[in-house]
Amino acid sequence: MFTGSIVALITPMDQKGNICRTSLKKLIDYHVASGTQAIVSVGTTGESVTLSYKEHAEVVMMTLDMADGRIPIIAGTGANATSEAIFLTKCFANSGIAACLTVTPYYNRPTQEGLYQHFKAIAESTNLPQILYNVPLRTGCDILPETVARLAEIKNIIGIKEATGNLSRFSQIQTLVNDDFILISGDDATALDSMQLGSKGVISVTANIAAPEMVSLCKLALLGDFAQARQLNKRLMYLHQMLFCEPNPIPVKWVAKRKGLIIQDTLRLPMTPLTEEGQLKVTQALINSNIG
Repeated sequence: MFTGSIVALITPMDQKGNICRTSLKKLIDYHVASGTQAIVSVGTTGESVTLSYKEHAEVVMMTLDMADGRIPIIAGTGANATSEAIFLTKCFANSGIAACLTVTPYYNRPTQEGLYQHFKAIAESTNLPQILYNVPLRTGCDILPETVARLAEIKNIIGIKEATGNLSRFSQIQTLVNDDFILISGDDATALDSMQLGSKGVISVTANIAAPEMVSLCKLALLGDFAQARQLNKRLMYLHQMLFCEPNPIPVKWVAKRKGLIIQDTLRLPMTPLTEEGQLKVTQALINSNIG
């Protein structure tokens, strides 16, 4: 189930900052039609840190309802307090959610033992499959391969979204875990290379606005056709990079509005609209990639 192009879905908002149901439905339909393998709802790209817990749960359940069984929904359930992550996880018990994606605790910077105990406590609080999420650049916290291996022994911790951009991590983790533990890239720019090293796909920001292209890229790579995959990835590379020219999800929301996928590109403070300089960079990336 958790292979190929999985979108880290943006959370669309209206001009007042309220959740936009119309845009959310349009995004979901776009991904179903494009063949996206799964949707991560209210992960970090979905602005989880500026949504209240009530909104967080409502958006995930809204996404699940609108998907109507057409595509698996993974719920973002991370928090920097273990009790809060457990609370969010329990919100989705018996809901039909396919799995939870749980980011490492941000700001706290716990020890490796602290990380182990954090994820262990969350996993033991639920029967839902758990996917670890490692993104040290955003959290200030890095879960090391040896700790991943310890956690992989817990039956419902089934994989990791590895977003360090350090390709050696995939090989390091592979040597320490069983073959059924799922490795997924969390970095679009290195996703293809990660699949050559054994990852099963990517949880993608780029897929928000280039879903068919990311589906094709992953299919080619997973079939072993790296020559064609590399040609496609070469076309997308500047876009992968420029979608992070300002903090995610600022650029990708701007593009999504431009493409008509969402009505407004509203963000909540402290996130601010894409600057004119950023708009020029992203526009050029769209031209280069032939995304439009």
